[in-house]
Amino acid sequence: MDGEEPARRRRSLRGGIRSASGIGVVQASLSLVVQASSFDTMSDLVAPLRPKRKKVWVDYFVQFRWILVIFVVLPISWTLYFLTYLGDVKSERKSFKQRQKEHEENVKKVVARLKQRNASKDGLVCTARKPWIAVGMRNVDYKRARHFEVDLSAFRNIIEIDKERMIARVEPLVNMGQITRVTVPMNLALAVVAELDDLTVGGLINGYGIEGSSHIYGLFSDTVVAYEIVLADGRVVRATKDNEFSDLFYTIPWSQGTLGLLVSAEIKLIPIKEYMKLTYKPAVGNLKDLAQAYVDSFTPRDGDQDNPEKVPDFVEGMVYSATEGVFMTGRYASKEEAKKKGNVINSVGWWFKPWFYQHAQTALKKGEFVEYIPTREYYHRHTRCLYWEGKLILPFGDQFWFRFLLGWMMPPKVSLLKATQGEAIRNYYHEMHVIQDMLIPLYKVGDALDFVHKEMEVYPLWLCPHKLFKFPYKTMIYPEAGFELHRRQGDTSYAQMYTDVGVYYAPGPVLRGEVFDGAGAVRTMESWLIENHGYQPQYAVSELDEKSFWRMFDAGLYENCRKKYGAVGTFMSVYYKSKKGRKTEKEVQEAEQAHLETPIAEVDDDEDDQPAD
Repeated sequence: MDGEEPARRRRSLRGGIRSASGIGVVQASLSLVVQASSFDTMSDLVAPLRPKRKKVWVDYFVQFRWILVIFVVLPISWTLYFLTYLGDVKSERKSFKQRQKEHEENVKKVVARLKQRNASKDGLVCTARKPWIAVGMRNVDYKRARHFEVDLSAFRNIIEIDKERMIARVEPLVNMGQITRVTVPMNLALAVVAELDDLTVGGLINGYGIEGSSHIYGLFSDTVVAYEIVLADGRVVRATKDNEFSDLFYTIPWSQGTLGLLVSAEIKLIPIKEYMKLTYKPAVGNLKDLAQAYVDSFTPRDGDQDNPEKVPDFVEGMVYSATEGVFMTGRYASKEEAKKKGNVINSVGWWFKPWFYQHAQTALKKGEFVEYIPTREYYHRHTRCLYWEGKLILPFGDQFWFRFLLGWMMPPKVSLLKATQGEAIRNYYHEMHVIQDMLIPLYKVGDALDFVHKEMEVYPLWLCPHKLFKFPYKTMIYPEAGFELHRRQGDTSYAQMYTDVGVYYAPGPVLRGEVFDGAGAVRTMESWLIENHGYQPQYAVSELDEKSFWRMFDAGLYENCRKKYGAVGTFMSVYYKSKKGRKTEKEVQEAEQAHLETPIAEVDDDEDDQPAD
């Protein structure tokens, strides 16, 4: 057939690129990868798919950035990890009363600092954390305008693990590695544990957090039962879904800290076992076939989605090419079960072990297999290689010799990688690399895979399902209207099943040295998401204008809470905080005044500030 030969050549090209370069995040060595792959694969092309791009000085800096990473970033990262660990151990040894007392004193300091602000002279309130420290890839450009800083750096303690209420009360800078180190030995864990150790509670609540258990429990913010918030006027309130601050409770997720300052959260705990029994299932076919294999891996076709006998505890998919994928399902298993004769135990957390995504890929050759992974190591399986971004940071980082000699220093801290970039490097990465998540209805996964293939040609792709609940209020993200009437696979009467399509890596055209418009590709993706009732997590670089932003997200409850709790004029609006580009003080003031008078999102005060039916 006429269309088969170009498709075959593109698949061959991708295969050559993968074999030479693997998969990976912060673009250290895109040029090196291109050189390694182009000689093996370009001979198979009649002509380049796009015009060739001329190299600039940034290409050469990126090509040899691994030198800076090995000799500067990795040693400093390891030192910071170790010092942080010592601080965590010191905190854990304190009594509950001592931790509670310190927390209350720190909250008082925040309140006192807020009351020092002169609204007519000082800028808008934001945290004192440096822009490069955040794990997200979005530039924190809003801090370039004049702003009033509030220091929250002391809020990094686990205050209490309440086994009776099955609640963990933690401060916003507590990270996932810190929590699992405390809870897993108790055979407890958060219901949703984001994969990377460095991700903080505050970022996962105010921004976006997901895990392989989200098809049961929803997003990370859906597992929170109470927020402790310092409002613009200095009041400290506890918001739950049932008290007088219930509207605030439902508005905080995705708000990016623009309603108040989060100082603690109470998060649901669940009982767990010592091991994860993980089943690796390979799938081949076209993208629609892969999408259906993924859906079938965790959603019963009879609609019995709440049956634990039919639905696994964890789900994850990795699509390695347009024709190959591996879908993993996990169930908690006891130590006794894992150590039965004939069972395979794989401690993936050791520094010398193969990177997890490459280990999973072996299922494409050897077929379906099962193994047992220590639970905490499974939770953080993607930390060491930052999913597959580590391959771009260190092109040889997956080799046995490197893993054995220096793998114990992995991963480099994303914040340090950002700190060693100038503006030119950041802009280069924005154009030459994609780090985006697409949250889309489960039944549209095939369409999303096809879209990413045509527009970006990024592989591997990460698939992770999550429930999008119907809440008493219409929040910033919400299910499709009438979804419960269609009875689609994975949906229930109270929640629509969505999926995160994680797009992290250098696009195929970039790896081939061709012209690629990164900003244009993101704009196309954002338009596609809006048309398909999808969402773009705000940690990523966004090209949306304000009108389009509020077409993607619902502004009603958010804007009403901003006014009700005095956030307007004190905290920046979520769109403007997410907006890419420099911001002057005048721009900030004008934007805030526009929101105060006539917000761009049309809000019906008679409807959207009321609980939904």
